[in-house]
Amino acid sequence: MSNLLLYLLAYLIGGIPFGYIIAKYFAGVNIKEQGSGNIGATNVLRVLKEVDPKRAKILAGLTLFLDAFKGAFVILAAKFMGVCDATLWTLAVIVIIGHCFSPFLKFEGGKGVATTAGALLVLIPYAVLVGLAVWFIMAKTVKISSLSSLTGILVGIFSAYILYPHPSIESHAPLWIIAFIIIYKHRENIYRLVTGQEKRVV
Repeated sequence: MSNLLLYLLAYLIGGIPFGYIIAKYFAGVNIKEQGSGNIGATNVLRVLKEVDPKRAKILAGLTLFLDAFKGAFVILAAKFMGVCDATLWTLAVIVIIGHCFSPFLKFEGGKGVATTAGALLVLIPYAVLVGLAVWFIMAKTVKISSLSSLTGILVGIFSAYILYPHPSIESHAPLWIIAFIIIYKHRENIYRLVTGQEKRVV
């Protein structure tokens, strides 16, 4: 019963739409109706550059930080409570589902990359750092957010097989569940990438 309560809290915390809140409160913009309609940092940056260019990067950075923080917070709080590793990994999956399918936005949400990074940074930090390094390099060179994110996630997962060959739960399955969710949320981006229509972040 206590685990069910933890799972519910993880889902609700993951569902907090920081990008939507920040854009609405600081710029008076409904981020769901602007740009790509996504609540993540990239769309916050893209939309607020037109509305409030002086604060666009700051507010997008704040969105990125808070989306990552909520993932890390859930796992750190659960670790402090002494829950087992299997429960920690379940919580990681659930907090990401909460972000991607927020109960506060009619089960719509972001694409889960920042929240994934935050949650997994607690569980497999070295693999996440490798993925973040790849994401950063891609973001600075290719400047296509979706491609950078997907590449970083996949590199991070494959790095986990090398850096954490014997995980505490004896399986890397949660990583692939997370990857499936993120790829699903990027399905429109993937289509645009394949057809050469995906926009760069400038």
